[in-house]
Amino acid sequence: MSAEAFEVEGGHRLKGVLVPQGAKNEALQVICVPLLTNEKVTIHNIPDILDIRLQLELLEGLGVKLKKLAPGSIEFDASGVDIRFFESDDYLIKAKRIRGSVMLMGALLNRFGRAFLPKPGGDKIGRRRLDTHFIGFEKLGATLVYDEQKDHYFLDGTNLKGNYILMDEISVTGTANVIFAAVKAHGTTTIYNAACEPYVQQLCKMLNRMGARISGIGSNLLIIEGVTTLGGTEHTCLPDMIEIGSFIGLAAMTQSDITIKNCNINELGNILPTFDRFGIRMEIIGDDIHIPEQEKYTIRNFIDGSILTVYDSPWPGFTPDLMSILLVVATQAKGSVLIHQKMFESRLFFVDKLIDMGAQIILCDPHRATVIGIDRAYKLKGIEMTSPDIRAGVSLLIAAMSAEGKSLIHNINQIDRGYQHIDERLNAIGAHIRRVKVR
Repeated sequence: MSAEAFEVEGGHRLKGVLVPQGAKNEALQVICVPLLTNEKVTIHNIPDILDIRLQLELLEGLGVKLKKLAPGSIEFDASGVDIRFFESDDYLIKAKRIRGSVMLMGALLNRFGRAFLPKPGGDKIGRRRLDTHFIGFEKLGATLVYDEQKDHYFLDGTNLKGNYILMDEISVTGTANVIFAAVKAHGTTTIYNAACEPYVQQLCKMLNRMGARISGIGSNLLIIEGVTTLGGTEHTCLPDMIEIGSFIGLAAMTQSDITIKNCNINELGNILPTFDRFGIRMEIIGDDIHIPEQEKYTIRNFIDGSILTVYDSPWPGFTPDLMSILLVVATQAKGSVLIHQKMFESRLFFVDKLIDMGAQIILCDPHRATVIGIDRAYKLKGIEMTSPDIRAGVSLLIAAMSAEGKSLIHNINQIDRGYQHIDERLNAIGAHIRRVKVR
């Protein structure tokens, strides 16, 4: 059985314009919103990536009618949803393949009073428990039955009621799912310790345009007054901040001149200041980011002279999805940095491939790695490697593009899950990436 891999010829400098795709993590949430209404909902800037395509297949299986208006724009009609799809083998297979399938739970529980989910798939980056979702549903009056042998979750909640919910972790998908369930529940729901990422803010604004009553948007305290019905709306997804950060790292590593268009810079949080600490020059031109060709960049120490530590944390902290990119960028910098990946314990396990390429990295434990930048004293060398997850996969792709010689990256379906036609877009500005069949 053959699979696809990327054959990457490194050492080429890129020059041109890149337009970020729509935000993957936002799109996975908002394309489930139409399940809450019988009216039509139109969503723009939906990325054409594997995870989204699988989520759309799940919606179609449930009976949601999809009408493609233009690339990235879809009209949804969920007036004829049939939840008997839950009983099919097709649903079990598809729901297991992506993490985003969990987002169906809150919407279906709210509209139909019940939901079913097999253990969802997604990146193997460490424990990703679902307790936060189900504790929130139970607080609203739902009953959970867990089939331990099959790893199946059954929810029943025909009369959801608002409640005070203290989230036990700051989970973006957990917060979104509870919002889905609460928005039409009887009474008032207060969610404290809610995630406040731009994705959650976008979801809340979209629901409010449909008639929901959500206040506290942008904070960690959301108050939701339940309504009886929701109408249709039109919504546009933000540009993907993770892809924007990936392109910044790519430009620095490959010494390229790249302009990233339409970045919605006000929604990027501390992404740009963090790359600035790595010595990467960036010019803000309107809503665009220009990264000029840069021979070298120097990581800045803390004021007292100690080496920089970068760690991930919930918004407005630095996103965990860009920690892998930062780690790769540090390999060619002047200076050292401690990368502390707090939220997931398996996300740093790709560093052995970077070490094989010539990077100087000490993996301290599953959560921490110290990178000693080589200041471009020599190039990384091309090797054969495997993509373990979406973000590590793109990090390895960036490393391969900066390396000397050819690299072969297996398991690129992981990259396709999160990055839209990445090889075609990068080749258009000077990259040398071939999609090849391998056994």
